[in-house]
Amino acid sequence: MSTGPTGLALYSRTADDAAAAVIQRYSTSFGLAARLLGRRPRPHVRNIYALVRVADEIVDGPAHDAGLTAERERAVLDALETEVMDAITTGFSANLVVHAFARTARECGIGAELIAPFFASMRTDIDTAAHDDLSHDAYVYGSAEVVGLMCLQVFLNAGMSAPARPATDLVEGARRLGAAFQDVNFLRDLADDADRLGRDYLDGAADDERRIAVLDRIDADLAAAASVIPHLPPDCRAAVTAAHDLFAELSRRLRLSPAGAPRVRVPDGVKATLAARALLGRPPKGPRS
Repeated sequence: MSTGPTGLALYSRTADDAAAAVIQRYSTSFGLAARLLGRRPRPHVRNIYALVRVADEIVDGPAHDAGLTAERERAVLDALETEVMDAITTGFSANLVVHAFARTARECGIGAELIAPFFASMRTDIDTAAHDDLSHDAYVYGSAEVVGLMCLQVFLNAGMSAPARPATDLVEGARRLGAAFQDVNFLRDLADDADRLGRDYLDGAADDERRIAVLDRIDADLAAAASVIPHLPPDCRAAVTAAHDLFAELSRRLRLSPAGAPRVRVPDGVKATLAARALLGRPPKGPRS
């Protein structure tokens, strides 16, 4: 006789497993960092990133490859947002990734104030090819900073009886870490974004002076985030430190690579060293250390 979960509990566990599979397929680096999370926050963070990845894929190529027009991509994205908000209200979705995210949102206090800006930034990718500083900041807030804020809600509230509001310094740290992650990826993918997607997120960062300015901003954001990581719950610190240090290493390598060089990567051995360092409780590294 089976003693495992049944009904909604079984469905929710299956949804969590589906979200974990999405992340494992798309990001080995994130998969490594997620494994450093404690059991309490780990499935919830995976649930967030799975939804983010699915939404991102609607506007970043696969939907177009399937023959969808820009108008149809927008309709699919709108439908996904509606389904997410409905699932948060009802506690159920037939879409496993949406169901997993909604379960996390309900438990951890993630609402429309974070979800709506995310989908707004995803829509921007459908019809905006080039960004200036103002539109870049708005895009990064919705595409990355709010994801950091969603994760912060998980760090503080997963498993708690009721969600609490995070402290101001933690909010600032989460936003700046998300912004740093996004800008690092923009620099890494500069050529691919331009050639494959026809997008320029950094207003001409192929220029050396502009590129250095972006890297300086990244390093300042990483430093600000590092200062608050010790204030996170203990079962989250190692994972966030490892992720921070990975992007600090990417920033360092980007400074050493000329614009137009092959996509900057961190070797697996270095990633393992950074993860081990974080597990030992070492503080976050500086971007140039």
